[in-house]
Amino acid sequence: MKRSLHLALIQTPLVWQDPVANRESLSKKIATIDQEVDLIVLPEMFTSGFTMQPETVAEGMEGETIAWLRTWANDKQAAIMGSVVIEDTGSFYNRMLFVCPDGAVKTYDKRHTFTLAGEDKVYRAGTEKKVFEYQGWKLCPQICYDLRFPVWSRNIEDYDLLVYVANWPTPRVAAWDALLKARAIENMCYCVGVNRVGQDPNGNTYAGHSAAYDVLGERMTALAAHEEGTIMVSLEKESIERLREKLQFLADRDSFSLEV
Repeated sequence: MKRSLHLALIQTPLVWQDPVANRESLSKKIATIDQEVDLIVLPEMFTSGFTMQPETVAEGMEGETIAWLRTWANDKQAAIMGSVVIEDTGSFYNRMLFVCPDGAVKTYDKRHTFTLAGEDKVYRAGTEKKVFEYQGWKLCPQICYDLRFPVWSRNIEDYDLLVYVANWPTPRVAAWDALLKARAIENMCYCVGVNRVGQDPNGNTYAGHSAAYDVLGERMTALAAHEEGTIMVSLEKESIERLREKLQFLADRDSFSLEV
């Protein structure tokens, strides 16, 4: 088990509906990571941008992007995660891929499809909350709009790290900042959000604001709005354990069952 988990958060523009160009761009960014890293986090739909035309970019679970992720995970000896448009059993999914250095792939399908953009009309919503175990850490993956629904992310599994990947537009970025902080505080965990920058053909702009927050909601990272870059941040298991033991807030959480 690793007591310190080293993350690289890649805040990047995305080339519209062009998986090859996006993989090439991201390869250059991943190649420049020269510090110790255990987990590399990419944005939502990192091969395409937030498209409602999944048939133009969708891949299967043995597609080129998963092969690409496996190559980089092995090269960096780090897990890599981000969401991709996946076609599976006749449906399209906004699917988080978590690829380990040994090539193992874990997945989470976005539960809350974004109705304002019509995502619910073209993508099938996920039905299962996931918690991944990696390097002795328990990690809960979430995607963009999921951030607005705290019941779905409630920490009943005693996970250590909550990770959101997104294409969250600039006009509502204040909500992104506030909710990431809130999710960290209420779940007594580290909370990481990776959002894209740039603009898409639909006129949406993205300010980034990728960040990591600690158990008390203190921001641990800094990258200017709209700035392309890679944020390095180290998370400490001791900090979680000490504060949970001292404050005992999770011991007072409500018990509930969730119907999906």
